Amino acid sequence: MHETRDNNSVTKPNPQHTLQRRSFVKGAAGVAGFAASAAVLAACGDNQIINPDTANTTPPNANSNAATTFSGPQINWEMATSWPESLVTLYGAAQFFAHKVDELTGGAFKITPKPADQPIGALDVLPAVRDQRVDIGHSAAYYYIGLNPAQQFGTTVPFGLTQRQQNAWLYHGGGLNTLNEFYANEHQIITFPAGSTGCQMGGWFTKEVKAVEDLQGLRMRIPGIAGQVLENLGGEQVELGSNEIREAIRNGSIDSAEFVGPTDDLILGLDEFEGELYYYHPGWWEPGTTLEVQIPLDRWNALPPYYQSVIEIAAMATNANTIAHYDYRNQIDLKRIQQFATIREFSPELMRAFKTETENVLNKLARENTQFRAIFEPWREFRDSISTWHGLAERSFLSQQTAIWI
Repeated sequence: MHETRDNNSVTKPNPQHTLQRRSFVKGAAGVAGFAASAAVLAACGDNQIINPDTANTTPPNANSNAATTFSGPQINWEMATSWPESLVTLYGAAQFFAHKVDELTGGAFKITPKPADQPIGALDVLPAVRDQRVDIGHSAAYYYIGLNPAQQFGTTVPFGLTQRQQNAWLYHGGGLNTLNEFYANEHQIITFPAGSTGCQMGGWFTKEVKAVEDLQGLRMRIPGIAGQVLENLGGEQVELGSNEIREAIRNGSIDSAEFVGPTDDLILGLDEFEGELYYYHPGWWEPGTTLEVQIPLDRWNALPPYYQSVIEIAAMATNANTIAHYDYRNQIDLKRIQQFATIREFSPELMRAFKTETENVLNKLARENTQFRAIFEPWREFRDSISTWHGLAERSFLSQQTAIWI
C-alpha cells in the first residue's frame, strides 16, 4: 500500500506512538512550522537542493546557481476518502491536497486519493487509517462518534463555531493540540484540518416543518450528535455516506436529507424527493464544518521533517481553498434551487427546541465521557467568548449588508 525508498533518509517509527518533532502542547502548534517552511519555499529556486533533514531550519542560499534537484526520498501513499468522485468540492479537496504535496516535494512524495468504496467505505476511513489498512485518509471526524463522541469536535458541533471561529480555535485556541492528543491516545493517528465548508443548509423536506410536532417519525439523513438531538425530539436519525443518499431517497428509506449546501446537494441528487420541496436553513448542526487528513502515527513519524512540514502546509492551503471554492459555487447553485424549491428558515420555536436539546445532549455527554468533557469545557468557554465578539462586528455588518442588497 505504501512505498518508501532511500531508507537512510527516513526516521524509524516510534513504537510508543509519540509525536516526533511536533509538540502539540503550545496553543499555536504547527503555525511556527508553517511559517518556517513557507520561508524555505520562498527562498528556494527550482534548481536548488532541498535537504529534507535541514529544510525546516536552514533555507538554501537564494542566490545559489547550482543546477541540482530535490534530494528527498520517493514516497507513494494511497489516500482513502469519504467522498464520491463526483463531489468536486470534497473529493476535489483531497485531490488539491495531494497535488500540493506532490508540487512542494518536486514529485518525490505522491499521494493518490481514492473515492469512497474503492475499497474503503465512506464511513470506514478513520478505522482503516487507525488499523494501517491505508496510508492516509481524508474524512470528517464526526462520522465516527460511535467510536467516541469526542470525535464531534474535530468536525463541528451543533450551535457551535462558525468556520472562522473554528479555525481560530484549531490554530490559535489550542484546539488542534487537544484533538491530536486525543487522537494519539485513542487511535494512534495524527490529523490536520484540510477542508472547510462554512455554515451549511438545513436540508431537504417534502413538507413544512414549523413546530416540534412536525418532527415526529421523520426519518432524516443527518450525521453526528445532531442525530441524537433529532431523535430526542421525535425524529429518527439515518446515517449514510454521501454516495448512499440518492438510493435512500429513491427507495423511500428516508423522508428528509441534508449534506452540505446547494452545490453538493445538487450533485448528490438530494433534490430528487417526490412532491413539493422545501429547502431549510440554517444547518444549526454544522455552522463551520472542518474536514481532516488522518495519518497513522507510525507513518507520520517515519517521514523526514521537511515532508511533515509539507503536509502541514498543504493541509492549511486546502483548508483555505475549499471554503473559497464552496463560497464561489454555492451562490451560483442557490439560484438554480430557487427556481424549483421553496426556501424556508427554521421557525424560532424549532430553533429554540433544537438549541435547548443540543445543550442537554452536550451536557449529558460531558457527564458520561471524560474525554468529551476534557475537550468540551475549554471549547465552550472559547465559543461563548468569541461569539460575543462576532456578535458585535460580524452580525451587525451582515444584517446591514443583506438589508441593503435584498
